[in-house]
Amino acid sequence: MKRLLYPLIACALVTIVPFLLTFEKGQDIVRGLFDYEIFGLLLFIVFVKEKLLQNTPKRTKQERTKFIVFAAVLALSTIALITFAWIDLQNQLAIKGWNTSWYGILPFATCSLAIAMVWQIKPFKFNNICFILFATLILHLEAYNQYPAQPLAQFPTIDYLKRTAPKTLQRDSIPEELSKKIIVTDSASITKDYIDTTRSNVIILIESWGIPLDTSRFARDIKTFEGIPQKFGMHHRMYSRTRTAEREDLIYKLQRDSTRRRDTTFMPKVFNNIGFKTTFLFGGDSLEHRRFKYIRNIGFNEAIYGNGLNDNKMIEQIESILADTTQKHFVAWTTRDTKFPMDEFPDIYNSNPDSIDSAYTKRLTQTLKTIASLARKHPETRFIIQGDHNPILSPIKFQERFYKRWVPFVILN
Repeated sequence: MKRLLYPLIACALVTIVPFLLTFEKGQDIVRGLFDYEIFGLLLFIVFVKEKLLQNTPKRTKQERTKFIVFAAVLALSTIALITFAWIDLQNQLAIKGWNTSWYGILPFATCSLAIAMVWQIKPFKFNNICFILFATLILHLEAYNQYPAQPLAQFPTIDYLKRTAPKTLQRDSIPEELSKKIIVTDSASITKDYIDTTRSNVIILIESWGIPLDTSRFARDIKTFEGIPQKFGMHHRMYSRTRTAEREDLIYKLQRDSTRRRDTTFMPKVFNNIGFKTTFLFGGDSLEHRRFKYIRNIGFNEAIYGNGLNDNKMIEQIESILADTTQKHFVAWTTRDTKFPMDEFPDIYNSNPDSIDSAYTKRLTQTLKTIASLARKHPETRFIIQGDHNPILSPIKFQERFYKRWVPFVILN
């Protein structure tokens, strides 16, 4: 045990001295008590040193060769020791934003003292070194699980790789400065919250309409509806599926029966009961996502499929429905023009992201304009517009321009 104490103290010296000499009052840096990598190297240096002394250059040619090999290994281990100490120092200075300056002498000084401390101890067998390192790692992980504010070991190489690796954009949560400007909610009940039972309603689900990281781009989308009484914001989808969004947006009530089975009441059935005509529209084929089956189960009076019609043509269908003023309407429409993969970009993940962005933006803008035009013609009708998910099935570089699973919603009239 005493033999093990020397390399631990020597390792702690290399680890803690730079920390103390760069310490500032009030700093909040979580740091281990000893450097795991340096600890392993010190044990190995003692092991190699003993092998080196057993093979003096005055013996046979084979033994002289071994001497040269062990001397080279010892030299490389010493260089590695100083390198790890240097990396550890640079990690600390990077946190503070300091230059190296005179701190550069610390790795050489502390490593020299550490080698001197362990030079005379009796070495461990190589198998024992492996066991000690394994047991130390397990002890560190268990202690860190209990006391994360004070880890036992420090891993400078891992810290360095984390520090220098390319930083991916944060796309999972909306920044606080943006959430202060517009409505941001995790709610999936936007339709239920804004539906109006006193007049006709048009529920529009826009394919692949996500929240761009570029806030000015989102502002341009919203500006399309300028001049129309509106409320807008963004909410989070649990799943990136059009089919799930279609069902989720139309849920009126969830409950469980006596057998604990979930029973869902959808809005079309509720509006049917109060005299509305309920219609679902989609410009594609009814076989897509098996809409012919689940749309009927949701409870619409009728479903209209365009079998290849674009969004402009489907808008004309909605306009003809709203022209019937003898009754109130509940209309749900899923757009299609911005669906991925696009026909002109059959290679989903390897197409040029800028070209895809250009085509996507042009199509989305056109769809939003036609919706805005319809809403202006029918100020007596409530329009609830949402995205189904951020653009997927597209090049990663294009997907990275949008937040994950965050979609816009706009309430018109």
